[in-house]
Amino acid sequence: MTAIAPLLPVELKAGSLESYIASVNRLPMLTAEEELRLAKSYRDLEDLDAARALVMSHLRVVVSIARQYLGYGLPHADLIQEGNIGLMKAVKKYDPNQGVRLVTYAIHWIKAEIHEYILRNWRLVKVATTKAQRKLFFNLRSNRPTLNPLSQDEIQNLAKSLDVKVDDVKEMESRLTANDVAIEGSDSDDDHSFAPIQWLEDHRYEPTEVIAKQEYHHLQTAGVEEALTQLDPRSQRIIRSRWLDVNDEGKASATLHDLAAEFNISAERVRQLESLALKKMKSALQTYQ
Repeated sequence: MTAIAPLLPVELKAGSLESYIASVNRLPMLTAEEELRLAKSYRDLEDLDAARALVMSHLRVVVSIARQYLGYGLPHADLIQEGNIGLMKAVKKYDPNQGVRLVTYAIHWIKAEIHEYILRNWRLVKVATTKAQRKLFFNLRSNRPTLNPLSQDEIQNLAKSLDVKVDDVKEMESRLTANDVAIEGSDSDDDHSFAPIQWLEDHRYEPTEVIAKQEYHHLQTAGVEEALTQLDPRSQRIIRSRWLDVNDEGKASATLHDLAAEFNISAERVRQLESLALKKMKSALQTYQ
């Protein structure tokens, strides 16, 4: 593989963003003939030095394009970095036989990477997911007459100028003007009580809650049945009639007087037997747990 001698001897020194931009602007531009020769060498011979020369000569283009997107509140250095990724993709896919200069072809790739970065990082929640929404996002940002919320007339004018539906402009406008909200509140008790986490969380499926419910259900079924076996038949009958066998209205199936007549004892005695049985079952349930 024949390597082409690097046309760009200038080295980019590590340092501040200003020094990087100054170094990039000192890099010499390629002529059309040099660019064509380097592109063919990379395409035909996979000459990485040629690819590097193509990338280095267009770094100033990335800086210029990235500067156009500073209004989104994202670091200039990050925008440049993403644009450089787009530039490298453009160099990799560039066909010198198309008769188009690399800069014309690369602009699309540079902007595409910067756009993707902005959409990923401008909000915690993506404001645009489809291709149409992304186009509307950037067009709406650049065509807003003021920083204030759009009026109905402004929305209609923008929809007409961008050739989109009014509802689409309204939807994107609401996304652009919305602010990110922390899911958890601050240290203030008032803020914490109104934080989204308070009404988003679902305790029904929280592991400890699930286990507690399972244990409670098990205690109500198998545990109660086990505790009943510790009682004599008469006490079992009293507990079942008074606590377990209830009608649709939630009332016991037998009263104290009903049970007193059944066992030929006083109602007070039935109450005493019931109290003793409940204490015995409580003790049995504690052991069961």
